[in-house]
Amino acid sequence: MSAKNRILQLTLGGVFAALICITTMFLKIPVPITQGYVHLGDALILLCASLLGWLAIPAAAIGSMMADLIAGYPLYCLPTFIIKGLVAAVVVLMVNHKTPLWKAIIAFVAAELVMVAGYFLVEWLALGYGLAAAATAVVPNLLQGLSGVVLASLFLHPFRMIYHRAFR
Repeated sequence: MSAKNRILQLTLGGVFAALICITTMFLKIPVPITQGYVHLGDALILLCASLLGWLAIPAAAIGSMMADLIAGYPLYCLPTFIIKGLVAAVVVLMVNHKTPLWKAIIAFVAAELVMVAGYFLVEWLALGYGLAAAATAVVPNLLQGLSGVVLASLFLHPFRMIYHRAFR
């Protein structure tokens, strides 16, 4: 890969981190029972991981963590950093530029299940909310994951086309 392409990829990583932060913070639906929200940042994490490979992991982790920090959820910064980085890692391990859509969807679902399980474990064990309280966040997290999978699946082909044209 040329130096120009490496710079372009690093730039895209920064842009994706910013977009993940913005879509997490501003394109959201509040969930009063969990005092949290369902957001569209996961769709961008899945797309970023499908396009940028390993560079997507810090973009996903930093963009998501910054959203928690700015939105007033500092307790979730470290767990979010780790969980969203793992979400991106699952996709990076399973998807490349030639992966058919149906296989990408399977990877997206697996990645979002990691997100749901990660937040459940963090809320139950690390933050000490208890099993019942952690369980109440499972359905909203599943909905968030589902929205991310659907949107990423819809936009994967157009994003791939744009990406491949940029790196000709």
